[in-house]
Amino acid sequence: MTETKDKALTGRVALVTGAGNGIGRATAMLLASRGAVVGINDLKPEFVDATVDAIKASGGSAIAIAQDVSSRDGMRRAVLGLAEQQGRLDILVNNAAWVRYQPVAEIAPETVERMLNIGFKAIIWGIQAAAEAMDAERGGAIINVASVAGLISAKNSIVYSGIKAGVMGITRAAAAELGARNIRVNAVAPSAIPTEGTMRNRNAELDARRIARTPLGRLGTVDDIAKTIAYLAGDDSGFMSAQVLTVDGGITVTNI
Repeated sequence: MTETKDKALTGRVALVTGAGNGIGRATAMLLASRGAVVGINDLKPEFVDATVDAIKASGGSAIAIAQDVSSRDGMRRAVLGLAEQQGRLDILVNNAAWVRYQPVAEIAPETVERMLNIGFKAIIWGIQAAAEAMDAERGGAIINVASVAGLISAKNSIVYSGIKAGVMGITRAAAAELGARNIRVNAVAPSAIPTEGTMRNRNAELDARRIARTPLGRLGTVDDIAKTIAYLAGDDSGFMSAQVLTVDGGITVTNI
């Protein structure tokens, strides 16, 4: 778990989808280290258990939620079940995704449907359920994981780029509607982050080109993204909503 003395999230309850590895796991561990009780959601029970065990071993509090959030019913079971069990819900991190990069001619209906169900529709259902679960006065924070692919696109990414651009739109629209209930909705847009799930789309040559184009001269890490999500989840960002924070080392808006 990331070392920190910051316990600013003590007493709060968070749900992180896709928390079995990568950005989701790093985020869940960081939120737990800051005092939150964290619901660990992933489709694979073994991934869920591994993250829960790691958090508990570091002295944090975590609850296993092995649930398929690609359907409205599944997402509602995850969100409302945690809220009912803990008596509250304060933070939702919509991180789960399933990704395939394909040339236009090879895109199949089943690929589009699965990517939409997990990476787009699930965010809508998560926001809907969280708005129901969050206290009308206390409010809460919803953080959606988008991508710089929603701003700058590469070949073979028609579906992924479209979905991530849509996540940004969902974020702004939800913030406009839910702000009156003190629910803040923001998003993070990472650049290419090395994770277990991105290995098939990375190689040394491609990583070298990405690093060369990045002003900070390195690839981002899962901890870079987790820290930004934790900031958006906490009180230090209490007047921020409808924002998309690019966490990309400067690659999106520079040309080097």
